Amino acid sequence: ADRKINFGWKLPVVLAAFQTVITVTYILWVQSPIFHQAAFAITLCASVAFGHRRQCEMTLSNRTRRMFQRLLFQGFLGMAGGFLVWNLDNIFCHRLRTYRSHVGMPLDAILQLHGWWHVFTAYGSTYLLLWVHLTKLARLGHDHLFTIRHYAGFVPYITLKTPKKID
Repeated sequence: ADRKINFGWKLPVVLAAFQTVITVTYILWVQSPIFHQAAFAITLCASVAFGHRRQCEMTLSNRTRRMFQRLLFQGFLGMAGGFLVWNLDNIFCHRLRTYRSHVGMPLDAILQLHGWWHVFTAYGSTYLLLWVHLTKLARLGHDHLFTIRHYAGFVPYITLKTPKKID
C-alpha cells in the first residue's frame, strides 16, 4: 500500500527558500558557473532520489517499471549530456570563441556549448517530468491506462492507451 504523504504549504516554501538562497549566493558572492552547476545537480539528484524512493515503495507492473526505467535513463542522458557540454564550454571557452569567429554564422551556433547545455537539460527535464507524472498515475492506480508516445520521434508525451478494437 502506498502511504499518503502530504507536505501542504511547507515543501513549496522550503524549496523556494532554498532556490532563492542559491540564486542570491550566486549573484552576490560566488558568480562561478561551477557553483551554479553543483547547486543544480544537487537539487536534481535529491529530487530524483526522493521520487525513486517513493517509486520503490509501490507495487508496479513490469510494463510500468520498464516505462519508468526508460524515462529515468533518457532523463539521465539529457542531464549528463548537458553537464558534459557545459563543462567543456567552461574548460575550452577561449578556444571555442576563436573557432566560432573563424567559422562564422550560422555554423558558430554549433560551438555554443552553453546553449547546448540548455537543449540537453530541457530534453532530460522533459523525461524526468514525465517520470514524475507517470509516478503520480501509478500511485493512483491508473498507470495501466497510459503510455508514452513521441512527437516527431523524439519529443515524449503521456497519452491514453488506444483501446483494443473488438471485432
